[in-house]
Amino acid sequence: MRVDAVTLFPAMIDSPLSESIVGRARTEGFLELGFANPRDFTEDRHRTVDDKPYGGGTGMVMMAEPVYRALKQLRKKGSFVILLTPKGRRFDQSVALELSKKKHLVFICGHYEGIDERVTPLADLELSIGDYVLTGGEPAAVAVIDAVTRLIPGVLRKSDATVNETFTDGLLEAPHYTRPAVWRGKTVPPELVSGNHKLIAAWRSKLAAELTGKARPDLKPPQQVKKKSRGKAAH
Repeated sequence: MRVDAVTLFPAMIDSPLSESIVGRARTEGFLELGFANPRDFTEDRHRTVDDKPYGGGTGMVMMAEPVYRALKQLRKKGSFVILLTPKGRRFDQSVALELSKKKHLVFICGHYEGIDERVTPLADLELSIGDYVLTGGEPAAVAVIDAVTRLIPGVLRKSDATVNETFTDGLLEAPHYTRPAVWRGKTVPPELVSGNHKLIAAWRSKLAAELTGKARPDLKPPQQVKKKSRGKAAH
């Protein structure tokens, strides 16, 4: 998979995605990661990418033209462009699964107070990772790319590693235990040490349902990600 990001701060994405499983995926060729900095597409000597918002207000807004030019360089036929924004669809495991099937993802990362709204129609999907404010879209891009990369076939060593895990079936995953069997007076559930695979599966299914109902009753069955039709904005 190829993933690119339009960002003013490439290192905020590149550095954390150079470690662990995602770092190995890059080394082994499962993931190619690239960047386009809007500052490289400006024409003034100050490389200006932001300006004061119309109508007044605090902060600065990223200008549309540098972002547009950066995106134009990255976008190819078949690219799927994602604008990271608080008003976007909530990111979850079902979205990660759908995105993992794409050949080329392009993330647009805002900063400061955000990006000129006229950039929005250039995206195929507006995406949010939660109801809180970050310094920019870069940390959100890291979270999404990490979640998507581990779902690419071959990235995880065990082929079934992503089958029975949290959110895959709209449920939280059952609790996990490891050695020792008794730790500070607390024992591992007998079902898990029984050696009976059917009993273990039944226990995990039961606990997953109970845990989800108690901790996350809001969880819903996975939905499909659909590519929205873009407006008449220039490409």
